Amino acid sequence: MSQNAYEKCLAEMFGLRRFGIKLGLDIIGAMLENLEHPEKNFSCIHVAGTNGKGSIASALTAILQASGYRTGLFTSPHLVRFNERICINGRQISDQGVVEAYEAVRAAAPKDREPTFFEYSTAMALYLFARAKIDLAVMETGMGGRLDATNILKPDLCIISNISLEHRDYLGNTIAQIAAEKAGIIKPNTPVVTGASQKSATEVIEKTGREKSAPVFRRGRDFRIRRQKGTNRDFKFTYHGIDHKWSDMRSSLRGIHQLDNAALVLASCEILMRQGASINLESVKKGMENVNWPGRLEIMDTRPAVIIDGAHNLIAARRLAAFLKDYAEKQKITLVIGILDDKPYRAMLKSLVPLCNRVIITRPKIERSLPAAVLARTAGEITERAEIVEDVAEAVSRAMEVTDENDVVCIAGSLYVVGEAKAAFGGVPVPKAV
Repeated sequence: MSQNAYEKCLAEMFGLRRFGIKLGLDIIGAMLENLEHPEKNFSCIHVAGTNGKGSIASALTAILQASGYRTGLFTSPHLVRFNERICINGRQISDQGVVEAYEAVRAAAPKDREPTFFEYSTAMALYLFARAKIDLAVMETGMGGRLDATNILKPDLCIISNISLEHRDYLGNTIAQIAAEKAGIIKPNTPVVTGASQKSATEVIEKTGREKSAPVFRRGRDFRIRRQKGTNRDFKFTYHGIDHKWSDMRSSLRGIHQLDNAALVLASCEILMRQGASINLESVKKGMENVNWPGRLEIMDTRPAVIIDGAHNLIAARRLAAFLKDYAEKQKITLVIGILDDKPYRAMLKSLVPLCNRVIITRPKIERSLPAAVLARTAGEITERAEIVEDVAEAVSRAMEVTDENDVVCIAGSLYVVGEAKAAFGGVPVPKAV
């Protein structure tokens, strides 16, 4: 396989983004039928929600691998390379795998409408999982749930992490409306684990569960976590679960908010154990302590230290702020930030900028990114030390130059910013997104 073949198929896929998002299951259904239904060859777990989907999916996959299962993991978006979206037994698929899957899926695509980028990605993942003869796939939704391409699946377990206002043009303007879209992944007689907390959200999820005879297990009611002594840098917790109490647990993922995600992961393990899965406490601990989820409170071993976190919406920005208050309490922070145009950028900046000594406003290579000048106006209302460096790689270089080696650089605001920053540190070119 030539590198040109890999680059050509990705260019064709990325080109589909200009046609926008088309929600619905007809096209993905036709594609999978033409592929002879690869999704029927393995079991799966379906993960939806606003924040924490990727952390939950990656941790659960790590536990399943530690338990001896052959696993598939499908997440989005990728940070640097498309291959990150599809992992088999903890490893990203190869460039050749991308090409072979794309060609197979393209041949299976219906002729009446070009599939979207996400429909291609989903079908490619399912095709490769079946070919690799995995036992179980953990599939993250792209947007919403009810009409998301991944909702073609018939999972053994559904997870809804939490609910907040997002993608209002597609999902609705209220918590209840968005919860209804997320709850659309619930299948008949299929257990549901959720961390949703608002009354309007839990009422929708519970109602959907009753209508589909799907038992709903809620964090705070059916299971919970109690933190043991420690800081945001290092802490243990006790899990009080549906069937078990597990003490001295630890997650390798940083941030106190990961306790909420861990609770959902461990409750999911209990449900799978009820269903006969070969999971024990040893494999649970091993998986939790070894999970890796790049770009989410990731700390690079550099001088100055660099904290990379997507922090792509208000809740995530507030969680990052809480982490920074503890982690960099005695250090000066240089913030490199770029935000997309559908995010509450004012509130996000007001959460993060007051903690920082200097702010560098940037703009990732995606049409949906906010102009740096727009962000700079709001940042300038909060601090006098804000500047614009449009190119992400150049903004990162500037931050490293002006920050003392004993202080901290934080890169945040969008996973697209994070991806370009990681590529800059690794010397990997990032194509312009559309």
